[in-house]
Amino acid sequence: MAIVSRAQPGEPLTTASRAKPKKLECAVPPFAKKLEFAIHMYSLQAVLSVPLWVRSWREYFYPPEGGPDIVKAYECRPHLPIRIFFPADYDQTTHQALPTVLTIHGGGFCIGVNRDDDEYNRALADSQHVLVVSMNYSKSPAVTFPTALHDLEALYHALLADESLPMARAGNGTPAGTPTATTTAIPARPSTVTGRRSKIAVLGFSAGGNLALTLPQLPRIRASPDAPSAAISVYGCLDLSRDPAAKLRNRFYKPALPLPQGSRIDSLASLAPVFDWSYIPYNQDLTDPLLSPAYASLESLPSHVFIVAAELDMLAHESWRLACRLGNEARRLQGKSLEGDREVPDPDSKVDRVKCVGKRASSKRKGTLEEPFGEDERYGWTESWTTGGGGSVNWLLVPDAIHGFDNFNIRQVMGGEESMLDAEMKTKAYVARVGDWLHNVVWK
Repeated sequence: MAIVSRAQPGEPLTTASRAKPKKLECAVPPFAKKLEFAIHMYSLQAVLSVPLWVRSWREYFYPPEGGPDIVKAYECRPHLPIRIFFPADYDQTTHQALPTVLTIHGGGFCIGVNRDDDEYNRALADSQHVLVVSMNYSKSPAVTFPTALHDLEALYHALLADESLPMARAGNGTPAGTPTATTTAIPARPSTVTGRRSKIAVLGFSAGGNLALTLPQLPRIRASPDAPSAAISVYGCLDLSRDPAAKLRNRFYKPALPLPQGSRIDSLASLAPVFDWSYIPYNQDLTDPLLSPAYASLESLPSHVFIVAAELDMLAHESWRLACRLGNEARRLQGKSLEGDREVPDPDSKVDRVKCVGKRASSKRKGTLEEPFGEDERYGWTESWTTGGGGSVNWLLVPDAIHGFDNFNIRQVMGGEESMLDAEMKTKAYVARVGDWLHNVVWK
C-alpha cells in the first residue's frame, strides 16, 4: 500500500555531491487516508499488546534463562527501562571496564519492545565479551520524530553518568591513536582530540538501525568525550524520503527458496506506509539526516560505521547506497582518485546490477556468508584510513536473508526448520564478523 500523498522519492546522492539535497516535505494526506492509517496502526498495537502483557507476567514469575542481569530505569525517562547484559564469564565484583554495545530494537518506530532482542543481546554479550545495554524509546504515533531520538539521547547521557556500570568510557579506555600534528583531511571527532576514544558502539535493527546512525549526529552526543566510537545499522530503514512502493522494486525474489525466504511478498510491504505516517510529522523535511541517515555526511557520523543488510529485504538497497556513498566520501577525504570509487547504485535504474542489491541466484552455501572482500563486492567490502585517529566504512550483505532474520522470535514464528537453522547460522557469522571488527579495528 503506497502513500499516494507522500512527496516523490528523492534524488540519490552521487559521489561528488556535497550540496544539500533538494528539500522534500512530508505531505498531509487526505482525511480518509489518515483515518485508514490510524485504524491500522492503533489496531495493530492493541492486538500486539495482549501477548506482550501475557509474556511480561509469565516472565515475572518464571524468568527465562538468558535474560538481562539488570533492568533499570533512570529519572530522565522512568517509563523507558533499559536491559543490561554482562558477559557470562564477567566477575561483576571487579568493576573492570567493559567495551559496550548499546542495542536499539526495531519495529518501524511504532511496535516492539527492547525485550524482543533479549536472546540476541545475551548471545552478543557472551560471545563477544561486551557489556550490552538494550535501549528504549517512545513509540509512534503517540509521539512523532524526533521524540524517540531525544529519548535515546537522554538515556545515553544517563548511562554515561551511571558509575555503577563498567562502561569503557574515554577516561578509562585504552589510548587511541594520537592525532597527527599536521592538518589532516579526515576531521577529528571530539573523542579523538584528547587521544582517547570510548569503547562504546551503537547497534540498531530496522528502525533501530536508523536511530543508531542518527543518535551519534546529535550535537550533545558528538561533543561528549564519550561519544560512540562506532555505529552499526542492521537492515536499517535509512531513507524515509523514498516511497515504500518504490522500494519494493529494489529487491530480488527467490521463490525456489523455502518459506519465508521464498515468499513473493515482502514482509514490510503493507506496514511500511503506516509506519512512515505514524513517525513522520507533516511538512517535515524528508531529507533531514536526523530523519533519513541516508543523507548523512561521513563527518557527522562516528569514525567507524558498519552497515549490514539482508538480501531479501525492501530496505537493503538504501543501505547499499549509503555504504557506497560513505565509502567514496572516505576516499575523497583521503585525496584518492575518482577512478577507484564505487558506483553509487541508482534505485530507479532499469539495470539489475544497480537496481537491485545482491543477485537473482540463490547462495549455494547454506548458513554462511559470502567470502569477504572478494571480487564480488555486492556482499562485502571495507574502506579504512589511519589519519585523524583512523576510521572505516564497512558493507556486508547477508545472502538469502529476510528482514528480521536474526531475531529469535521472528524465526520461531515465520520459519521452517531449514530456514531457522540457516538464519541462526548466518546471525552467528555476521555477529562474529562485526565483533572481530569492533575488537581488532575500532577498539584496538
